[in-house]
Amino acid sequence: MQAVVPAAGRGTRLGSLTDDKPKPLVEVAGKPLLTRCFERLVAAGATELIVVVGYRGERIVGRYGESFDGVPVSYARQASPEGMAHALSTARDRVDGPFMVMDGDSVVRADVERCIERQREDGVDGTTLLERVSPARAREKAICRTDERGEVVAIENKPENPPDRPRVASAFHTFTPAVFDACDLLRRSPRGEYELADAMGVLVRARHTLVGVDCDGWVANVNTPADRDEAERRLRDAG
Repeated sequence: MQAVVPAAGRGTRLGSLTDDKPKPLVEVAGKPLLTRCFERLVAAGATELIVVVGYRGERIVGRYGESFDGVPVSYARQASPEGMAHALSTARDRVDGPFMVMDGDSVVRADVERCIERQREDGVDGTTLLERVSPARAREKAICRTDERGEVVAIENKPENPPDRPRVASAFHTFTPAVFDACDLLRRSPRGEYELADAMGVLVRARHTLVGVDCDGWVANVNTPADRDEAERRLRDAG
């Protein structure tokens, strides 16, 4: 299964850490975030890494070239920062079947293989790794509600009043190419971007099967220096 890795952002909240490199090349515990992402995807069986580059993308191309640990690497370009759904759409012509998606600015220590297994079931158009977070964090995420079969029945992006112990879409997903048609239907969000959570909502409303898989480990999104420190602490604790 191919893997698409959005890695086009600058990460302005990381300050001077991204003055001369894109956010996914910021190091966490001695390795760039993107290296950790690639390692996890290769371990999960990725057959190709399709990396979406943008800000200082030449640094990523120069570092990783055409392969990583024996797995081919190719590149798509997002010319301007217009959101995750827009970044995903730039890889459309390179994808030839169900594929993985992992944020290039995250550390994922979870059993993503369970998502891949569910994706291979008949009739499944996508999966999303669900993480239990605090209501405060949920205000910056997409809350997913599931039925008794684990299928997502509703998505609320960046809710003002999240419920207690909400489950939110995390940094790993799988999709069929149906997600690209969903991306085509999007309008810009209030912050002026095309949001992946909104594309997932389109799939759900169109009665495509999107399965939520509860995270059995942890995920760290690195958006600030404090986030990087926390990710390094969790990696040290994990050994």
